[in-house]
Amino acid sequence: MEKHELVIIGAGPAGMSAAIYGRRSGLDVLVLERGATGGQINITDEIENYPGIAHASGSELGDMLKDHALKFNTEIRMVDSSKVELRGDKKIVITKKSGETNEIEAEAIIVATGAHFRRLGCEGEAEHIGQGVSFCAVCDGAFFEDLDVAVVGGGNTAVEEGTYLTKFASKVYIIHRRDEFRADRAAIAQALSNPKIEPVYNTVVEKIEGDGMVENLVLKNVRTGEKSNLNVAGVFMFVGQEPDDECVRGLVDSEKGGWIKTNEKMETSVEGIFAAGDVRSKYLRQVITAASDGAVAAMAASSYINEQLHLRSTLLDPDEVKAFFYSSIDESQVKLSNAVENAAKSKGINVPVIDGYRNARMTDKLGLTDKLPAIAVIKKGTVEKVTTVKSESEIENALA
Repeated sequence: MEKHELVIIGAGPAGMSAAIYGRRSGLDVLVLERGATGGQINITDEIENYPGIAHASGSELGDMLKDHALKFNTEIRMVDSSKVELRGDKKIVITKKSGETNEIEAEAIIVATGAHFRRLGCEGEAEHIGQGVSFCAVCDGAFFEDLDVAVVGGGNTAVEEGTYLTKFASKVYIIHRRDEFRADRAAIAQALSNPKIEPVYNTVVEKIEGDGMVENLVLKNVRTGEKSNLNVAGVFMFVGQEPDDECVRGLVDSEKGGWIKTNEKMETSVEGIFAAGDVRSKYLRQVITAASDGAVAAMAASSYINEQLHLRSTLLDPDEVKAFFYSSIDESQVKLSNAVENAAKSKGINVPVIDGYRNARMTDKLGLTDKLPAIAVIKKGTVEKVTTVKSESEIENALA
């Protein structure tokens, strides 16, 4: 089976950042991607809030991220799909490409699969996708030269993409269910100063009509209940996002909606699996926060991998080893650990001293969490004997 130290699923800003930091840490890194490297930023016309880059298109920034990762000889592999499985202590990534299945064993995995725009769910939406209903202004805006279009949503994406669409459309209606937009003030000010943009507040789209192509929107005022028609040739949906969590769905803990839960180290509920970027539960989903997540995840994964390799070679691989486990947050146990080191040195024997607090997962895996401080005899990865040590006077007997 193919093996890599770190497998990153997703080549957007989070994945590319993780790849750069992972490679610089000396890890063997494989990045898996099912679309274009750069991820969702490829459909963004302009990025002007990424520090150090005053202006760039999404695709330009995506190319820069890719080139930076390749500078460190990162392997980027295109696949049709990826799925993570646990087989005992092993983490396996199953990929499919052109009907062929491949399995990859990883010491650690970073899920950086991002998110996608949510569908509105109104009548006529599904039937008109690709026929006037779009989720990408950059991709489809040019098709609506000198035509009237609508944007649905009130956040940054909706308002900014609405402004972008004025490059092509003769009129852009921005439809929002509330009485004001939720976007940044600067984005709102820019949009409302554009004579081609007309906001439609307190309104939802109930139906999309058209013989083949979109021709009309049936609108409803949420305050009055009044219905009206809006003749447009296209409608762009920006009403939120959903996580692309399929590769670990049901495997790691998540919040309502599928957003993956992590701690500040980007660790998920499963040992050795990390999440970074838009796919995880977080306050702000932007390129800069995705890149930050990727850096943190890669360094945490590097620490985890090095720790696991060390613990494996120290505790699990030898035919037999006698090791002392303690908690570094208990002062009396720290003193005992020093005494064990001194006693082992005087006897000329090797006794690994393991901080059970910092290496909690390994300690728990060996069933020693509730037995600290203790000296354990481990044979080929299995604990054969545990001796609790509560005082320095008990160390000599335990090491005999």
